[in-house]
Amino acid sequence: MKIFRFAFLALLISVFFATFPCSFSNAFAATPDDLNKDANAALHMLVTTNPVAANLASKARAVLIFPNIVKAGLIFGGAYGEGVLEQGKVIDGYYNSVTASWGFQAGAQSYGYVVFLMNDKALKYIHESHGWEIGTGPTVVVVNEGVAKNLSTSTLKDDAYAFIFDQQGLMASLSIEGTKISRIHNP
Repeated sequence: MKIFRFAFLALLISVFFATFPCSFSNAFAATPDDLNKDANAALHMLVTTNPVAANLASKARAVLIFPNIVKAGLIFGGAYGEGVLEQGKVIDGYYNSVTASWGFQAGAQSYGYVVFLMNDKALKYIHESHGWEIGTGPTVVVVNEGVAKNLSTSTLKDDAYAFIFDQQGLMASLSIEGTKISRIHNP
């Protein structure tokens, strides 16, 4: 059994590093300045290429930006990245996003995601919780093309809207996932 675990771990690490030798180093920002720069570039790219995201950005109370999440898995998987919470142009804290998954999955990928916090309830929750498990607390809507077609100023009623973007790599997945976002003090 120990040999199987070791072989599994070695395979997972090999696939991960072979697929993302550069992305891995970007998932863990060296300094807060690097993370701020990466977050600003990611948000700028998202709002200039997606009019719905631009509309949400102008109305959001705060924006949680994870410029680079790295995900890998083979039956068991995980993802990690660090991000910035911005209120206007002010940095309001640094956060990490950790995902664990189990199920049929194989591969590795990187992506970014942005969560637009639309009201004081969502902002208060992220400030006061000791880790936000997506699916509990404020309502989060993941915006894809179908959802985006139906969003307008009058239909923005949820607490938060998330956009996933800049996906790279290959990850076949039919899995159960849980994502937790927690405040970090020293990125």
